[in-house]
Amino acid sequence: MNTIPQIPPALLDSWARQSDAVLNSYFSLFGQQLITRTHDPRQDAERLFSAPFAVISHGVESDPLINFANKFALDLWGYDPLIIKSTPSRLTAEAKAQAEREKILRETSIKGFLKNYEGIRISASGRRFIISNVTIWNVSGASGEQLGQAATFSNWRDCLD
Repeated sequence: MNTIPQIPPALLDSWARQSDAVLNSYFSLFGQQLITRTHDPRQDAERLFSAPFAVISHGVESDPLINFANKFALDLWGYDPLIIKSTPSRLTAEAKAQAEREKILRETSIKGFLKNYEGIRISASGRRFIISNVTIWNVSGASGEQLGQAATFSNWRDCLD
């Protein structure tokens, strides 16, 4: 039996708020919805969590922490949803790729979004993989305050080297 993945209850409220900001910011920047929305924050968070593509976001801390990762992203990076919430987003890239990642995030911060990014990432277990055709965008709140950044993609492959 195939069950629909669900957000852990302990994360539902915070991930519903973050999902709403991620989805609203995406629509504001691109004029299209990332998922079909119900406009019920909890239902939309569950839909985003179950989407057949990765969505991951981080906040605005000095060392930004991941504040949302859907099932696709959690499986790809190999993190438990309760642990990923305390994970600095820089750890999704191996040490030698973090400078390039920071450069891309700074560029996104200035421009508002970046499309067609490709880069090497690393899972919690150390498995290296390449993400491609990535869209990264700034996430803002209802009053326009900067809340962080998000990324989405469906294309990835294991590194062969």
